[in-house]
Amino acid sequence: MPKFRYRAVDEKGRAYKGQLEAQSFQAASDEIKRRGLWLTELYDQGTSLLHREIRFGGPKVKNEDFTIFCRQLATLYKAGVNLAEAVRVLGQQTGSKAFKKILLEISDEMQRGMMFSVAAAEYPTVFSSIFVNMIHAGEASGNLDEMLNRLAVFYEKEYYTRQKVKSAMVYPAIMGVVTVIVVIILMTFVVPKLVANFASMGLELPLPTRIIIAVSEWMKGYWFLVLAGLFVPPIAYKLIARTGQGKYRIDYIKLKLPVFGVLWQKQALSRFSRTFSSLFSAAIPMMQMMSIVSTVVGNEVMAKLIRESREGVRGGASITEPLRGSWLFPPMVVQMLAVGEQTGALDTMLEKVADFYEADVDAMADRLKAMLEPIMIVILAVIVGTIVLAVMLPSFRLMENLH
Repeated sequence: MPKFRYRAVDEKGRAYKGQLEAQSFQAASDEIKRRGLWLTELYDQGTSLLHREIRFGGPKVKNEDFTIFCRQLATLYKAGVNLAEAVRVLGQQTGSKAFKKILLEISDEMQRGMMFSVAAAEYPTVFSSIFVNMIHAGEASGNLDEMLNRLAVFYEKEYYTRQKVKSAMVYPAIMGVVTVIVVIILMTFVVPKLVANFASMGLELPLPTRIIIAVSEWMKGYWFLVLAGLFVPPIAYKLIARTGQGKYRIDYIKLKLPVFGVLWQKQALSRFSRTFSSLFSAAIPMMQMMSIVSTVVGNEVMAKLIRESREGVRGGASITEPLRGSWLFPPMVVQMLAVGEQTGALDTMLEKVADFYEADVDAMADRLKAMLEPIMIVILAVIVGTIVLAVMLPSFRLMENLH
């Protein structure tokens, strides 16, 4: 029988990991659920490393496809289409084969009398705990129309904010890769050929040229170290991020980075506010709601603070007490939370906070893109220009001697 390794969290946000034997991924996933845990990772111990990115015991669906599905489902249901039929129609038209298979299976289950929330919960890789809980709340209260619309808005806002942050990161990443490729080509192919020509002329080389030649010879002689320098850091990052303590330290460093740290903090705050608001409006129990928020906020530093706040609430304290002295939560957010608690309108207050930070992330990402483009071009020009100038210095000296 296959052996599976898993990571999961309980309703208090405590992390668990271990292994179990099961007939399949789905059977292993079901067993973890029976223990009262939420899966965060599940993989077959016998598979190769190439297959260990399988999360939550099933296939994954692109954020864009799922966001479109949520909006279309809300629209069809509001138009009076039967929910099971709406799921089937959307399954037939989606471009994702994996998503199509899942939606058609869910539709069949619903035709046999199963509730949508129960059927969706069987695929935690696709339907998150937020989605399942809000659908369940809508089914129980008879307010499914509103819940579907809230989910559509939630995932649209989340997708748009995430895309904005990614777009701010893409350009510097691409320019960084281009710079590395250009430097490697220059140092391993161009510089040696020019140096051979200078050596045949018996020229005395200036110091910058000798430095560039030394670096070029080192790169050719220790090319394996160069490759290690390119591939080891991202692999090490992945391995460290898989541990609880490592993920916490990485997220802490990310938040402390100049400029980008503020952007990531604002993104985490918008995700916290939007998720909290959506779950509160669905009347999800406070303890369960805060556990869900801590798992989806996207930053382990903030997640730990939310879990601490949850324990305070369990003991009868206010949500805001643990957050008030933290640098992660600005005074405005804490004050809005306090007002929402006092008035019973937490969802409304946090929705306004989410709108504010989503707009702020949008504007900041645009400013970063506009600022980073010329900076990265200048950095590339300086690096390449320095190498070219150092290589060309002997040519200038030769021309002076000829005169």
